[in-house]
Amino acid sequence: MITRAYRYPLNGSSLEPGVPLLDVSGLTLRFGGITALADIGFTVTQGHVHAVIGPNGAGKSSLLNCVSGLYRPQAGHATLHTGKNGAATHDLIRMRPHRIARLGVARSFQNIELFRHLTVLENLMLGRHIHMRHRLLTSLVWYGPARKQEIVHRELVEEVIDLLQIQAVRHKPVGSLAYGFQKRVELGRALCMQPSLLLLDEPMAGMNAEEKEDMARFILDVHELAGVTVMLIEHDMNVVMDISDRVSVLDFGKLIADGTPAEVSRDPDVVKAYLGEELSA
Repeated sequence: MITRAYRYPLNGSSLEPGVPLLDVSGLTLRFGGITALADIGFTVTQGHVHAVIGPNGAGKSSLLNCVSGLYRPQAGHATLHTGKNGAATHDLIRMRPHRIARLGVARSFQNIELFRHLTVLENLMLGRHIHMRHRLLTSLVWYGPARKQEIVHRELVEEVIDLLQIQAVRHKPVGSLAYGFQKRVELGRALCMQPSLLLLDEPMAGMNAEEKEDMARFILDVHELAGVTVMLIEHDMNVVMDISDRVSVLDFGKLIADGTPAEVSRDPDVVKAYLGEELSA
C-alpha cells in the first residue's frame, strides 16, 4: 500500500475533484481517405475513472495516441488543465510526447512495451527518468548528487512495487515473467512518473478472470490511494461498469454516447453498436 499518498500526483494536484482536467474538442484524425476520429469532444474530470469503449476499429487507441502526442490530428484540441484551480492550460495536440509526459500525463500500451532484458526494478526506474536532473558528468561518476538523487527516486519506486504486489519478482528480467505480471509492471512504470492523468490502453487485454480482478483492484487503488485521474480503454463491459465514473462510447470514429455507466448501458445507439442490430420496440 502507498504510505505517502501525498507524493502523487506530482503535477496538477492542486485541482479540486470534479473540475475539468482534460477537455477534448473537435478532435479529427484522418489516414488518407479514412477518418479514424471525427469531431470528438468530451471532458475528463479530476478524480474520475473515465472509460472509453467501443467495438474494434472504433478509434479508441487513436484517441489515446492523439492525447499522448504519438499522433498529430488534422483538427481539434486536447486541453490539459494544471496549476491552482486549473488556471494553466496546455494544448497537448501541439506538443511532443516528452513535453506531455512532463506535464503529468503517463500511459500504458495495448501491446506490452517494456525492456524485456531489464529487470522489473530497472524498468520501473525508467519511469523516473523525466524527473532526474543531474548532469552528464555526475551521472557517469554516479557518486555524490547523482547517487543521492537515485536513492530518492528509488524510494518512490519501492512504494509502487508494494502497491502492485510485485516484490517477489523485482529483480527478475521482465521477459521471464508471466503475461499478467508484465501488465502490472507496465502499469507500475507509468505510475512511477507520478502522473496527474493516467492513460491505460486495454490494461486487461488477454487476461483471465482472476488477473482481470487483480488489475481492476490495482487501478482502483491507484485512483483512490494515489489520487490519480484515470482514462482507460477496455472491452470488458463488466469491468467498465464496475470501476468507471463516466463512459464515452466511440463507433467508427464518432462519439455516440457520453455519460454515466448506467446512462450509457441504456443508450439505444450503444446497444446497436455492440449487438449490431436495432432494439425491438
